Amino acid sequence: MARDIRCCKVFTMKGSTLDKISAFLGELLGTGILVFLGCLGCASPTTTPNSHLQIVLNFGFAVLIAIQCFGCVSGAHLNPAVTVAAYIYEMVSLRMALAYFVAQMLGAFIGYGLLMILLPHESLTVGAGLCVTLPHTAVTTGQAFGIEFVITSILVIVCCGVWDPRNSKFHDSVGIRFGLAIACLACAAGPFTGASMNPARSFAPALWNMHLEDNWIYWLAPLSAAGITAYAYKVVFRREVVEAEITSNEKLRHLEDVQLS
Repeated sequence: MARDIRCCKVFTMKGSTLDKISAFLGELLGTGILVFLGCLGCASPTTTPNSHLQIVLNFGFAVLIAIQCFGCVSGAHLNPAVTVAAYIYEMVSLRMALAYFVAQMLGAFIGYGLLMILLPHESLTVGAGLCVTLPHTAVTTGQAFGIEFVITSILVIVCCGVWDPRNSKFHDSVGIRFGLAIACLACAAGPFTGASMNPARSFAPALWNMHLEDNWIYWLAPLSAAGITAYAYKVVFRREVVEAEITSNEKLRHLEDVQLS
């Protein structure tokens, strides 16, 4: 009897609580899909590596799929940097931002863990490890930090543009827009830093392969870029939509102006 009562309590939780749990699971599964599909596209069963264009398009398509699946559930941040931007932009509360962070890190860890189980060993041991992001040897630490900072800033500007109240009626095909934006940024910066823009996406492969050197770049650059860029966009560009309010006198005046036939 007591067990039945406990079950009933679960199903009679407030809608807001269920919404928060749903959002947490959406971020967990969405980030898991992003890491699994994105990194799977970097793997090859032969000794011939996939082309750079193939890899960046695959990551863009993975983002598209994740947003299409969970955009209506959690907003599909899939990225702690995007969540930082959303918090500064006042899209989520601090508590939900922390919950999103946990979900994203756990989802990325699980997504890459599935690859470790499903892929052959030779596909996982390329370079420092499949999908491990490291700066190119020709790029200095400062340059790598700067590249990740700039491309994450551009990504956050795209996010802020979508969140802008003036853009609220133009959210069709958001998944396609973000997927193409990710593909463009990765195509440009990928050869130099791996174009992570996402601490969760970089940390999971690094942790599974125990190659954490320079991983701080993929934390500090995206998170600082997200905070600075979101605040700057909010102050400089964001404008609220003010609907014109027509008083009863104005309505009467408008009616008087109409020529009656």
